[in-house]
Amino acid sequence: MPTYAIGDVQGCYDPLRSLLDAIRFDPAADTLWFVGDLVNRGPQSLETLRFVRSLGERAVTVLGNHDLHLLVVAAGVRKPHRGDTLDEILQAHDRDELLQWLRTRRMMHVQGAWAMVHAGLLPQWTIAEALTLAREVEAALQGTDYDGLLQNMYGNAPAAWDDALTGYDRLRVIINAMTRLRLCEPNGRMDFEHKGSLEDAPAGVIPWFDVPGRRSAGTPIVCGHWAALGLMLTPEVLGIDSGCVWGRRLSALRLEDRRVFQSDCSALEGTATD
Repeated sequence: MPTYAIGDVQGCYDPLRSLLDAIRFDPAADTLWFVGDLVNRGPQSLETLRFVRSLGERAVTVLGNHDLHLLVVAAGVRKPHRGDTLDEILQAHDRDELLQWLRTRRMMHVQGAWAMVHAGLLPQWTIAEALTLAREVEAALQGTDYDGLLQNMYGNAPAAWDDALTGYDRLRVIINAMTRLRLCEPNGRMDFEHKGSLEDAPAGVIPWFDVPGRRSAGTPIVCGHWAALGLMLTPEVLGIDSGCVWGRRLSALRLEDRRVFQSDCSALEGTATD
């Protein structure tokens, strides 16, 4: 009964099905972990969302920034961005069911020796602490103040964690870390400006997973979000966003032996825009 972690799909349904064929996915026995960003920028967001939802308990999904963006746009809180490919979902007959399913997905998943989050974790958090904070956001997404959270979700401040944070500031920091984080200062202050490769990163910031004394160290963490980083497999951090929507590859990582499987996404090259 293997478990496969799958990188950012972003509406690339055909490459996803090709990847599942390559691993000979058995929905009666295998489990899929989706690292977030199921939708947006790719051409088949509706098909992707419907398919993953149809897998029921065979699929574990954490929320990414594009998934949250869909919820915000659907609620009328923000207008779509240039390059969004969400219209088919927003106009679908089963729109409400799909959105309700999406808002009940996890922010972070921990099982056995593994953890999964879309983007990253702040260095002050242990795995157990991060999981507790994730549950706070999940409760807000599923609770009666759902609209209030969507109205106050966006923003780069506060940029650092403080145990004394409350309300929307607290939830915003958790969401930003788990769905947007790439780089931060050694003290954990988040940087949201740089989205490119490590070689081009500005001085004074480092990848979240390289912060000295990171308290989540010791547990292998599967993440996505950083397409410019490419496939990155280290003993403790396994970044599996290999840029499918940008025409590169969609990756699946089998947790039991860390073997990587990939499907070609070259047919999508040039179709996504920033």
